Amino acid sequence: MANFDTEREGQIEFYKTFLPLIDPNLTLDDILADDNDGVLNGNLLEFKLRVNDLNAVLFQCVKYLSALRIKGKPVPANIVIVDLNGEQAYLYKSADYLDDIEKVYVGGASKSNAGFVGRAYDEKYAYGQDQLAVTRLIKRLKETEFTRIHIDENCIVGWATAFYKAVPTARKEDFIGDDTGKHKTIGEIRNPSVFAEYIYPYKGTSNVKFQYLMDKLNDTLQKKNLGAFYTPEAYAEKSHELLRMAIERVPAGNDYVIIDRCAGTGNLEKGLTDEELSHCILSTVEYYEYKVMQEILGSKVRHIIPPIEADDTFNAGLVRGADALSEEYVNNPVIKQYVDDPNCTIILFENPPYAETTSAEHQRTKASKKSSTWKSSYLVGEMKKQLKGTVTNDLGNAFIWSGFEYYLRQPTDSYVVYSPVKYWKAQHLVNKKFIAGFGFNRRWFHTNIDACVMVALWANEDAQLDNFQIEGYDWDPRTDKLVGVGMLDVKRVYTSVSKTYYDKRAIPDADRNGILCGLNGLEKFDGVRRNKPAYNADIIGYMVTHSSGFDNPDLDSSLLVGGRYDGNGFYLRKDNYLEKMPLFAMSRYITYNREWTQRARIMKSGDGADRFNADVASGKLDQWLRKCLLFTCVEMQNHMRTFTGSDGRFYRNELCMDTTNGSTVASEDLKNLVCGPAEQRILDQWKTLMDAVKQADEYDPRLTYGVYQIFAEIDTSYKDDEGNTVWNNVEVHSALQTLKTLVKEYYNTEIVPTLFEYEFLK
Repeated sequence: MANFDTEREGQIEFYKTFLPLIDPNLTLDDILADDNDGVLNGNLLEFKLRVNDLNAVLFQCVKYLSALRIKGKPVPANIVIVDLNGEQAYLYKSADYLDDIEKVYVGGASKSNAGFVGRAYDEKYAYGQDQLAVTRLIKRLKETEFTRIHIDENCIVGWATAFYKAVPTARKEDFIGDDTGKHKTIGEIRNPSVFAEYIYPYKGTSNVKFQYLMDKLNDTLQKKNLGAFYTPEAYAEKSHELLRMAIERVPAGNDYVIIDRCAGTGNLEKGLTDEELSHCILSTVEYYEYKVMQEILGSKVRHIIPPIEADDTFNAGLVRGADALSEEYVNNPVIKQYVDDPNCTIILFENPPYAETTSAEHQRTKASKKSSTWKSSYLVGEMKKQLKGTVTNDLGNAFIWSGFEYYLRQPTDSYVVYSPVKYWKAQHLVNKKFIAGFGFNRRWFHTNIDACVMVALWANEDAQLDNFQIEGYDWDPRTDKLVGVGMLDVKRVYTSVSKTYYDKRAIPDADRNGILCGLNGLEKFDGVRRNKPAYNADIIGYMVTHSSGFDNPDLDSSLLVGGRYDGNGFYLRKDNYLEKMPLFAMSRYITYNREWTQRARIMKSGDGADRFNADVASGKLDQWLRKCLLFTCVEMQNHMRTFTGSDGRFYRNELCMDTTNGSTVASEDLKNLVCGPAEQRILDQWKTLMDAVKQADEYDPRLTYGVYQIFAEIDTSYKDDEGNTVWNNVEVHSALQTLKTLVKEYYNTEIVPTLFEYEFLK
């Protein structure tokens, strides 16, 4: 009998013993994944020090297999439960539990498993005493068979992801195509080939069962090009309140139509009355969404564009004639008859697709041009004739602009539109009368981002607004209920930070030398370099506070000892660096305020520059500026590091409090900071941190350290044999963690209120 102290110890020993006999090329990393004890060929393994209830452990395995199915991963045919100290293993067949595997479980797989009724095990292996049992177990663990599962709405997204990964050139029709309609491509789910060993053919005639997931089933390229997002049912129903306000605005005696040019499968329209649906004109550019929408709503709405499917309707996965950005669509006679009718009121009701070509997420696809074909569309071309700048980089903006430009004509026309507030707040795309609106959490729109999406009711009446309020609602998936969070202010931004606060003083050509830095604070040698280096005795660093929003806060915020390789910032100089510290502080807002109500609603602004500059000049803000400096010195995004550059110069971090090698620019200015309890806690913790740093083997006494250099070079770690993180300098790591907590509290208490007062944040 074995005598393992921990399950992990026994698990590793088991694999060390058996893996070389099964496949010597496999490693633990190949086997251990998905929060289970391992998938080895066609076997799910589950280890226990002692198995006291086989049925309970079996149910835990069933939950693991359910999770694999949902993720689009093959379900092993064998379940092997290993009693480590008893040196016994039990075999079950997953096919016997397929009904249970195809259920969805919530919570930890190891919880609430008592009472499960399982069958008797198929085989038992006493591998500790019986050599024959060992050989039979090895033979079993070499098996590579899997249990086929049924595709349903719970797992289809996972299998779609796996399919596009396995077949990178595949399109949506290759995965969910059916034999209804004019275009008859039978997709993988109905005639499995790639996954023939893993899934049963899906028997559904159409894809209606997946109507709320259709945006998640697009291939990767199409997802970026279409930019479609699902509208949660609870949010759609809430926005019907705004739609009904718009209907109330229809003049007596007028007909009205509700146009949704990006309806998808009709999620936004679900819950409308038959009378309201009878006024709807819907379209979607994606073919399989079009077919589902026809099936669900075709007999209820006034029109679907195109009304019927023709032989040429299918166009490489899209719907010919339904591209709302095309000139053909703008002149579509079905819609135009209402737009041209003075006795018909137009209401647009849309959740436009969202795709911003300048976003980091978009750039990471490495297919920007292919996934941005919409940028060459007719409407975007027309929009660019009137608008300049980044406003034209957003697909949603093309819908919003064209809505007012081509469809809304009378003051009683209305637009109910979902979109991040940026189009009104910072880009000034709409200057119309705001009637009412809501703020929703973007996380529930099939994304993984907590951010504010506004749905607003706009009247087609010109208006210049500085601010308005929207009602905020989160959604609780457990109860399927909306959760009110109160009224949210939306204030317009008029001036960019770069225009009002960046130091634009010319740098002499003689000083245009030195190094450029990457995001990690070190010198950057490779890649594109769009900035010019600069060096002189007055320059102490380079600051970036790019963009009005917080979509990519760490990309748009930098503090470096040399110029950032791609620019977008300015060089900090000793003579006025202190008054620039609020810019860095402003750029960190989302890091310490991650609630969904903040991201995409709160933005950076230069609107308070005149008041700020006057109060700086008067000395009113002297102490607050030093508070911003203290924050900057202990904030992790301050990536200023001390090192010797390729030009032979020694670059020192002057915005830190390490005075081991003499005073820094920051430490001299902080001598004039009036310290209260909050400041003293940070200073004391900094001393604790530096005391620990100086005891570390990695410490270099020649360097001047800031928190980021400590994090990157001294707060190092490794993984032990059990996969746990082990810190090389526990005292340093502990002190850093405590400092982070103090910094967050200090920032929100001492810095943020004044940032809002002077409209750095708005």
